[in-house]
Amino acid sequence: MPMNSKEIRKKFLKYFEEHGHKIVESSSLLPDDPSVLLTTAGMQQFKPYFVGKANPIEDFGSLNVASVQKCFRTSDIDEVGDETHLTFFEMLGNFSFGGYFKKEAILYAHEFITKVCGLQIDYVSVFEGDEHVPEDLESGKIWRSIDEKVNIKKCGRADNFWGPTGSEGPCGPTTEIYVKNASGNSIEIWNLVFNEYYQNSDKSLRKLETPGVDTGMGLERLAMVCQNKKNIFETDLFEPFINLFVENAKEINLNKNFNIEKNLTDTVKRMLVDHARGIIFLISDGILPSNKDAGYIIRRLIRRYVSRMYQVGSLFGESLLPMVEFYKNFYSDIDYVKIDSIFSDESSKFLKTLTVGLHELHKLDAIDAVIAFNLYQSYGLPYEVIKDFGGNKTSKLNREEFEEEFKKHQEKSRAGLEKKFGGHGLILDTGELKAGSEEELKKVTRLHTATHLMQQALRNVLGSEVNQAGSDITAERTRFDFTFSRKLTPEEIQKVEDEVNSIIEKDLPMQKTVLPKAEAEKTGALYFSKNKYPDIVNVYFAGKTIKDAYSKEFCGGPHVNNTGEIGKFKIIKEEAVSAGTRRIRATVSF
Repeated sequence: MPMNSKEIRKKFLKYFEEHGHKIVESSSLLPDDPSVLLTTAGMQQFKPYFVGKANPIEDFGSLNVASVQKCFRTSDIDEVGDETHLTFFEMLGNFSFGGYFKKEAILYAHEFITKVCGLQIDYVSVFEGDEHVPEDLESGKIWRSIDEKVNIKKCGRADNFWGPTGSEGPCGPTTEIYVKNASGNSIEIWNLVFNEYYQNSDKSLRKLETPGVDTGMGLERLAMVCQNKKNIFETDLFEPFINLFVENAKEINLNKNFNIEKNLTDTVKRMLVDHARGIIFLISDGILPSNKDAGYIIRRLIRRYVSRMYQVGSLFGESLLPMVEFYKNFYSDIDYVKIDSIFSDESSKFLKTLTVGLHELHKLDAIDAVIAFNLYQSYGLPYEVIKDFGGNKTSKLNREEFEEEFKKHQEKSRAGLEKKFGGHGLILDTGELKAGSEEELKKVTRLHTATHLMQQALRNVLGSEVNQAGSDITAERTRFDFTFSRKLTPEEIQKVEDEVNSIIEKDLPMQKTVLPKAEAEKTGALYFSKNKYPDIVNVYFAGKTIKDAYSKEFCGGPHVNNTGEIGKFKIIKEEAVSAGTRRIRATVSF
């Protein structure tokens, strides 16, 4: 019997655990790495270990780890609908930070593919070398020692040399494993990266003192070859849900003018199931719809998804439930109630403008980039919706010109802010707090005070083990890192949330006192141990006096005048950052 996706994950993790690897949970889709908008590869959470900025023994108790990492690639949104492209996907990977190198990595990969999965390798590729880096003869020799008949192809830098995700970072030659699918096409399923160089910002390379191994194998592709399918959408990760979409559309068929058999094409089905997965996992990781950064990605997905479901005449949120249930067995923190709440709120707001915007769109004879952007700005119709519903009217519309109009609008907005706020694009940027307008500053201020209250609530619920380990606050959310040895229970999260909201309801005054540092410490005020404070510090406290205050911290501000100004406090996500460090993402609303 072919392995289903659940069995593949289980066997992968079991294999590497039995071979001395510590199993590490997937990190969030919202990364710490500033060089990327979302997590795009399994190695991102391990970058500090490859360059010696973090100690794997201290954090994992091992030099070797393995994971199943949630990933999202925004560059593929427009390509989704063919047989290969995805936005969200899962990456199986094993990593070593000096524990082993090429020989063991290739041996593990060969054994897992041929013995555990029972697959036949069609061919492997190795780096052929260039003027900067020599040919990877060692990997070729290792493959030959395992299987003297193995087909080895030599490829250049574009195929078999992995560069850093940003302008600099660890990199090195790769060897890739290819297996045939049911159509007889050779599919690359596993990429083994041997990080033996560091690329500097000027693109020059230097040898790493401790070389490392970074491998990545897409679960979707592995499922395709294990289940002997022609493409990823025929696997158990997609096909059952595609069938559900079709069945629901036929059963409900709210749009009687829509010919389901004719118009619910394979392209549309694949787009719907891909976007449904993306919506579920982005919301689960605390990414909320907005008009910028990761929030814009989830908004684009929801609007594309809703516009297609609207055209089909099917229901929206209910179609996500079976998929949530499918993934909850492995990703236990997926919460359908939260997903449905955020999705329903965003989709209902979009539907109000969708019908009006489509009415305006149908009046037009032709749509170019300028008209398309006006439709977006006036009615919230994204490029994809305009293109999908515009038909022949949009034949001359392309994304590049639309994005150019978008950039022009951003530049005008930025210029307005700079004029208004004395030449600064951000009117507040302390490193921890960031705001680009007066409206954003108000939201950031509310979130900042809420973060103070949350830290105290965490200590009250969990104990004095909790200490701040970092924070980042934008107009969309607060992200607070703190020391704690385990995952919080749903009950503990609820207690923290309830306690913060109870303090907000008390409408306590938020006050500041200025004290010598030594005297401020005696008040019991909290402070971030990694910060260097001056001899005289500000202590912000919530309460009538510092003695009976609910919370008190060293801080530079800004804060609300009274806690009642914060609004409703909501914890969106609680997750691990590293061993002994947890992270909470939270929002406030009226």
